[in-house]
Amino acid sequence: MTSRSALLVLADGRFPAGGHAHSGGAEAAVRAGRVKDAAGLESFCRGRLHTTGLTSAALAAAAAYGLDPAALDAAADARTPSPALRAVARRLGRQLMRAARATWPSPRLDALAAMYPRGAHQPVVLGTAALAAGLDAEDAAYCVAYETVGGPATAVVRLLGLDPYQATAVLARLVPEMDQVAERAAAAARQGIDALPAASAPLLDLTAEQHAAWPVRLFAS
Repeated sequence: MTSRSALLVLADGRFPAGGHAHSGGAEAAVRAGRVKDAAGLESFCRGRLHTTGLTSAALAAAAAYGLDPAALDAAADARTPSPALRAVARRLGRQLMRAARATWPSPRLDALAAMYPRGAHQPVVLGTAALAAGLDAEDAAYCVAYETVGGPATAVVRLLGLDPYQATAVLARLVPEMDQVAERAAAAARQGIDALPAASAPLLDLTAEQHAAWPVRLFAS
């Protein structure tokens, strides 16, 4: 398997990493009326991509460079003010770890799993998995940039009954921006942990806390 093929496997929505159960904040945005159609989905995804997406992509790229995973996990914690989202990130990290260790056995993954038995932050696990798969830091950043918008797009198709062709067109229009975010993230990671971005989306933090308290919801986050 070539590295590019490994990237396709890692980014594939069928990779059993648990992302299908999460909307990336889209469910709360739909209920609040901020996402009603393809235009609203595009605006939501663009905002998410350039804030939390950039931050997560840089963390993943730094992990793929082989930087200290404990320091990166602490950096991820500091960049995730919402307790609900911290719990989600670790839950997704734990699920991704199971899939990655089965797919690309690696001492680095084993060590990270032993260090964080309840799960490291998902971007840190993803970057470590990318390294185990023979991918580079920019590949890891591209993977995160894509999943940052791909997850909400898939969720909104289910939540609104949105035409999947329209949702895919949204993703296609965002491709140049995904490229820019991945390149910025990888460039920041090359400079070390202190240079990692800390872009945030306070509304996503607030609605994540509200969403976690809903008695009935379609998605876990």
